[in-house]
Amino acid sequence: MADITLPYINSYYDVRGKLRHTFRRKGHKRVSLPGLPGSAEFMDAYHARVEKTGGSPSPVEIGASRTIAGSVDASTAAYYKHDDFTKALAPATQNMRRPILDNFRELRTPSGRRYGENSIATLRPKDIMAVLEGKTRNAQKNWLKALRGLMAFAISQGMRSNDPSEGLKPVKGPKSMGHLTWLEPQVAQYREHHKLGTIARLALELLLNIAARRYDAHELGPKNIVDGRLCWRPHKTLRTTGKLLKVKITPQFQAALDAMPSPNNVVKFPKSENVGTFLTNDYGRPFASAAAFGNKFADWCTAAGLKPVQCDDGKIRNYRAHGLRKAALRALAHAGCSGSQMMHVSGHNSLAQLQEYLDEVEQEHQADAAMDKLMAAEIKMATSSD
Repeated sequence: MADITLPYINSYYDVRGKLRHTFRRKGHKRVSLPGLPGSAEFMDAYHARVEKTGGSPSPVEIGASRTIAGSVDASTAAYYKHDDFTKALAPATQNMRRPILDNFRELRTPSGRRYGENSIATLRPKDIMAVLEGKTRNAQKNWLKALRGLMAFAISQGMRSNDPSEGLKPVKGPKSMGHLTWLEPQVAQYREHHKLGTIARLALELLLNIAARRYDAHELGPKNIVDGRLCWRPHKTLRTTGKLLKVKITPQFQAALDAMPSPNNVVKFPKSENVGTFLTNDYGRPFASAAAFGNKFADWCTAAGLKPVQCDDGKIRNYRAHGLRKAALRALAHAGCSGSQMMHVSGHNSLAQLQEYLDEVEQEHQADAAMDKLMAAEIKMATSSD
């Protein structure tokens, strides 16, 4: 079953032996959620359902009535109220880390004692290693990030002198390929099914235009168009760099805008700060969240006939919105853009994050050059032998 315990989630094995997770809340329809608890895909869908069904339950501090000063329970409760958690972390990050820390508090030591009851000052590296054991590489990465945030807070408050997770690394294993990258055939297939004049087509062209994360894409609107450019501050870096991106509108996205009936046609929009977003749901309203947009985009992919693919790492993945960000970056690299140029479109903070795309182009160029030399040498030898 899942490593993370969440309200309203029921996990079970179906008749085929597949582990499934459903969202069940009194008075609302039961809904199956994609992915595994703790994954970005699952957590986005989970929080979208929580919002849609009335919002989060009233937060109850675990063990509040029996919290011991200096314990993991007390430290975590204080962390949740502190700016280090409430302001320094994005809401999506808070929603990811809170269940991990709550689950950590409820885990039992070999002696049967809850970790939450232990003093945070006495946690040792081997305690952290014990809770990581048996988890996947990605799960270990998420747990370490959450625990290190808590430990950094504890150190700043004088609760302990060091971080017991320092030096610990996720178990080695095959690197995840991440979201499935769209290639030209998939983009063409989607365009063939979703014609100009539809929100589905507009979404694709917008994502390709700016190599955007879905969070940014679902919030952009005509108000973000300035002098023929899309201008916005990526949500992910608002709390760090706060950088402003300005990206020219491509002919493909402009054609998709022009084909939209009012009020989505940008030419017909009044110049107002409250004109809405480019992308709207079936009721003509902005999507309630990035997860809601992501779920709808998944439906559009299915309607276009895009099938799941078994990747080189053995995992089966579907074509989704984030894969278009990777497709846009790949297209920029193949167009000869430098890493710096790509960063100013995508909003990445380091070249290292873009290196895989640059390496792909370099590999192809170098391999082509090598084969050209080989063929030239073979022709020369054939000519000389005649």
